[in-house]
Amino acid sequence: MTLAQRVDRIKPSPSTAAAQRVRELKAQGHEILDLTVGEPDFDTPDHVKAAAIEAIGRGETKYTPVNGTPQLRAAISDKLYARHGLRYPVDRITVGGGAKQIIYLALTATLDAGDEVIIPAPYWVSYPDMVLANDGTPVVVPCPEADGFKLTPQRLEAAITDSTRWVILNAPNNPTGAAYTTGELRALAEVLLAHPHVLVLTDEIYDEIWYEPGLPPTIVGVEPRLAERVFLTNGVSKTYAMTGWRIGYGAGPAELVGAVNKLQSQISSCPSSISQAAATAALTGDQRFIRDCVAVYQARRDETVKLLTDIPGLTCTAPSGGFYVLVGCGGLLGRRTPAGEEIRDDEGFARHLLESQGVAVIHGAAYGSLGYFRISFATSSAVLTESCRRIARACADLS
Repeated sequence: MTLAQRVDRIKPSPSTAAAQRVRELKAQGHEILDLTVGEPDFDTPDHVKAAAIEAIGRGETKYTPVNGTPQLRAAISDKLYARHGLRYPVDRITVGGGAKQIIYLALTATLDAGDEVIIPAPYWVSYPDMVLANDGTPVVVPCPEADGFKLTPQRLEAAITDSTRWVILNAPNNPTGAAYTTGELRALAEVLLAHPHVLVLTDEIYDEIWYEPGLPPTIVGVEPRLAERVFLTNGVSKTYAMTGWRIGYGAGPAELVGAVNKLQSQISSCPSSISQAAATAALTGDQRFIRDCVAVYQARRDETVKLLTDIPGLTCTAPSGGFYVLVGCGGLLGRRTPAGEEIRDDEGFARHLLESQGVAVIHGAAYGSLGYFRISFATSSAVLTESCRRIARACADLS
């Protein structure tokens, strides 16, 4: 069996691999506190589940249009208008099997060998491999904590070449929770306006898990002149605790949306009809679920950040959105475990936490951030408190 080169170019998702390792250890009888999971610990709202059951009862179990049902696309259009003042016609909206699929198909539709994609780091683990799988070249731009983990106009300008096809803006960011202000997006937009060959892919999957005043802005709302170059992606997975339902969407230029639809017609035909009915109910129904969840997440964030910053050798910045904290462990590198093993990098530190204390985190190198590790606070306060206690113990054990 000879596999295609694209398979050799990419690696399995580090977050998926970490979650699988936790499952294996638990199956072996180990007690593991899992801080790797990137999904809400809340259940899907009852009215959303009821809408799915009702759709089954009505016999809505057939193929839908490739790009999603008219009802769901209309609900997405209304949602984008309510949040950002952006009115996308339904023919400029495409629905797929999760935002991940939509992002992948957008890259498939636009990248040829040699095309470059600017990826600010810290980044979501899948971006570089998605680019590589589609024959593109990831151009990773480090964005240090001193800059709020955000891309600056100067770094963007320096990264753009004649081969640049896309820049990816993920905000609120996974793994940092950082998001751009209106002023910061306007400054980035000024750079992009000077380079009309560069497209912008915005990943806004965490935009409603938000802890600051107002709403996180989107670049096309800040600079409408970029409208024909921005592909906005989002979904229902994180906001409505619907990760398993696999519904994401993209909105943008008609030509790109048409290309994504063409690809999906040959790959999966259409998203799940039942999941689409559920997503429509989520977007159009009572939104109190979001507010209630965000209040819980914020309390967890505040307590977790406090506990972590009290641990000598660790640093962290409180996230503005999402349910992750990127924790700096650089001050502990070079130290040794009680068994004499040197902690050489963040992956070694994450392994030390797992093996010595049964706490599972994801090392920062997976996100392009050496000297950090990511934890998810989409779990109970009791688990977070005990995890932080164990992390403190693991740090204290290093000499």
